[in-house]
Amino acid sequence: MADPQGRAQAPRPASGAGSLRVGRLTKPHGLKGGLKVELFTDNPELRFVPGAEFHLQVPTDSPWFGRTITMRDLRWFNESPVGFFAEVPDRTTAESIVRAILWIDEQAVAEGEEDDAWYHHQLVGLDVVRDAAEPGGEAVKLGVVAEVQHLPAQDLLVVTTADGPVLVPFVTAIVPSVDVAAGVVHVTPPPGLFDESEAESDGTDAPQSGNAGDSRSGGSEESSE
Repeated sequence: MADPQGRAQAPRPASGAGSLRVGRLTKPHGLKGGLKVELFTDNPELRFVPGAEFHLQVPTDSPWFGRTITMRDLRWFNESPVGFFAEVPDRTTAESIVRAILWIDEQAVAEGEEDDAWYHHQLVGLDVVRDAAEPGGEAVKLGVVAEVQHLPAQDLLVVTTADGPVLVPFVTAIVPSVDVAAGVVHVTPPPGLFDESEAESDGTDAPQSGNAGDSRSGGSEESSE
C-alpha cells in the first residue's frame, strides 16, 4: 500500500510489543555484503553479536518485507560500524536492503539486559541520596538527576542541587546502587564533590573520577516507537 504521494509504507515489523529499534542500514561497504550501520543503541556489543536476529522495517513492496536477517559479524572501519549478515553475501544484495531499520524482539531485549545498565528515562528525575553515616541516622537528599552525559572514560550524572549542577562520576565507588522502583540513586561522594567545605576541612582533594571504580552504564534509550 502506498501513501497519497506514491511512496510505499514501511510498517513496524511484528516483533513483539516490547521490541526495540537498534539500528539502520545506511549504505553498502565493500564487495562482500558489508553494510554501514547507524546505531540506535549504546550497547552494540550486546545487540550486534554473531547469531543475533533482526526484524526488518522496510517498505511493503521490498523483497525484504516480512523477513529477518542474522548477524555474522560487526566490524569497525574508521570508527564506523559495518555489519555483515548471513543473508547478504555481496554488494548487489546489500544495495537492495539499504535504509532498512533493524528491530530486535522481546526475548533478545531481555537476554541483552545488563545488571548495571539503565536507560536515560529511568535515571532522570531520581533523587540523589547520601546514606546516613551512622546506623539509624537519616539519609540526606543532595539533589535530583537532571541528565546523563557520556564521556570516553565513563558516564556522568548531572545532579541538580540547591547550589547548582554537580557532575557525579557514574562509577560503583561513588554510585554504589540505583533503586529505580524507589526513585533513588544512592551515592557515597568523596569530600568536596557536593560541598567544598568538606574538602577544605578534610584536607584532601576528591579522587580523580577515572580511578574511582568500575563504570556503570546509563545507556541512551533505544526507541520502541
